[in-house]
Amino acid sequence: MMAALQHTPHLIDRLPAVRGRYSANAALAQVTWFQVGGPAEVLFRPADVNDLAAFLAGKPADVPVTVIGVASNLLIRDGGIPGVVVRLGRGFVDMTPEGDRLHVGAGALDANVALAARGAGIAGLEFLSGIPGTIGGALRMNAGAYGSEMKDVVVSALALDTKGERQRLTNQALGFTYRHCTVAEDWIFVGAELRGRVGDPANIQKKMDDIASKRESTQPVRTRTGGSTFANPEGHKAWELIDKAGCRGMKVGGAMVSDKHTNFLINTGAATAADIEALGEEVRRRVFDTSGIVLEWEIRRIGVPAPEMSGGDA
Repeated sequence: MMAALQHTPHLIDRLPAVRGRYSANAALAQVTWFQVGGPAEVLFRPADVNDLAAFLAGKPADVPVTVIGVASNLLIRDGGIPGVVVRLGRGFVDMTPEGDRLHVGAGALDANVALAARGAGIAGLEFLSGIPGTIGGALRMNAGAYGSEMKDVVVSALALDTKGERQRLTNQALGFTYRHCTVAEDWIFVGAELRGRVGDPANIQKKMDDIASKRESTQPVRTRTGGSTFANPEGHKAWELIDKAGCRGMKVGGAMVSDKHTNFLINTGAATAADIEALGEEVRRRVFDTSGIVLEWEIRRIGVPAPEMSGGDA
C-alpha cells in the first residue's frame, strides 16, 4: 500500500486568519531604496490597525515579526528575513488636521505629511519633506533634518504591543534621543499626533522648496542609496570624518561611498547587501584608525547573510 504523502507545513499554515494578505518567500529587494537583499519568509500586509492587532494577538509566540515601511533607511541582508515581515500599507496612511495638529498613520510618507500640513496651514513640519521614509520609521529613530526632529513635533504616538494591545505613548514616554527612541523594538507604531503652529501655506511651501533645493545640491538623491549611513558623533559630522579618512569614492564590489556626500553609500548597479555592509564596516575601521572615533550605523541592518556556498570534490 502506498504511504500517504507527508505535508511539510509552511509558516503561513501556523498564522492566524487575517483580512490582509500573506505572501510566502516574498521578494523585498525591489521595495528597498538600495534594491538589494533577500526575501521575507512571509510578508504580511495588514488591512488596517484592527487586522494587525488581531494578527499579533493570534500568532504563535515563537514567530519573529519585523516591520518595514518604504525601506529608505534599511539594509536587508542577502539571506532575507526569517519569520513575518509586516509592511504597513493603505490602511495606515490617513492624515487628519485639527487646528495646529495633524493626526497621521504610521504608514504615511514623511513627504506627504509635510504636504498635508502645508495644505492645512500648519507650519513646523516642513523638515519632514526632506526625510525619505514613513512616520513609523521616523518615530522609531527620532528622524530629523534641517534643524528639527520628531521629538520637537510629536504630541503622542499609538503603538501595538506584542499582544496586539493599543498603547498610547506621550512624547516623554517615547524617550527620544538622537536618532533613537526607547520604545520596545517589538512594539509596532501605527499612528501619531503631531503639533506644529498656524502658518501661511505660501511661506510653508517656500521653506519646503528650500529644503528640496538643498537636498538636490548636497545629497545623491537620484541614486540607489539608503540615506545617511552613520549617525553624527557628538561634536562631529560623520561625512567630515569619512572624508578625512580618505574614503570618498571607495568601493567594495558594487557598493561605493558617494562622491557627492560621503555619509551616503551607493549601489552602483550590481551590489549585494554584503558589499554595502562590508564597505560600511571598512569606512568605520578607517575612521577609527584616523580619528579614534567609532561611527555608529544609522541605517538599520536586518535579516541574515546569504548562506556560504561550500565546494566539494566532484
